[in-house]
Amino acid sequence: MAETRDSISAVVICFNEEENIRECLASLAWVDELVVVDSESTDTTRDIAREFTERVIERPWPGFVQQKNFAVEQAEHEWVLSVDADEVVTPELRDEICDLLSSGSKLATGYSFPRRTFYLGRWIRHGGWYPDSAIRLFQKSKGKFVGDDPHDRVEVAGAISHLKNDLVHFNYKNISDQLATVDTFSSVAARVMHEKGKKASLLKMIFKPPIKFLETYLWKLGILDGLAGFVIAVISSYYMFLKFAKLWELQSISTERPKIIGEDK
Repeated sequence: MAETRDSISAVVICFNEEENIRECLASLAWVDELVVVDSESTDTTRDIAREFTERVIERPWPGFVQQKNFAVEQAEHEWVLSVDADEVVTPELRDEICDLLSSGSKLATGYSFPRRTFYLGRWIRHGGWYPDSAIRLFQKSKGKFVGDDPHDRVEVAGAISHLKNDLVHFNYKNISDQLATVDTFSSVAARVMHEKGKKASLLKMIFKPPIKFLETYLWKLGILDGLAGFVIAVISSYYMFLKFAKLWELQSISTERPKIIGEDK
């Protein structure tokens, strides 16, 4: 790893991540500035974060895109590395980033790298979960988060290049944890679609879930991840069903409860 390089700020958003955030922040000890934006956690997340940086900002949750852009705005340095609280920067990725920012021959304004997820007792290598590359290192003045919650992404004005080493991801503790996230994310996705005027239909609820299963399990080779790959494909299909079912609910179902007692017979 080179001794001199451009300065870099790492930004992390979090909410109730006491089980993950210590290893995440420890993996960022090499950066020049560490900014943590906490969405009013009720566990010890903030206390742990303050062990690593004084720049712990508490802010109500406005959504993924807005919160991540707010975190980027707090960074003092031009180069920004965005990491989620359940992710860990490996020593290999750290060295690759430091060498890049020391080379003096940078050609890109944004850099993507692969993300490798550990789930159900194994590293998931297929099914769309790997390489799952996304831009995470970028110049603050030329990049920002865009997209529809809960699916954010970085968009940069300029060239994009790719780093080879993995960011490690510990997304779910178990299947119950994944199902809880699916319930939350499908509600957010349905609300966003509803606000955009998109329509649900019986055909979408019938056909999109099995198409998603086939895409995840066969086309993207989730079958090679064993039983874990099958579970992931089934839950991905379930997420697709829930998203459109909840959209239909928002569009068509009254929340007014019928009166039973006191009604005329």
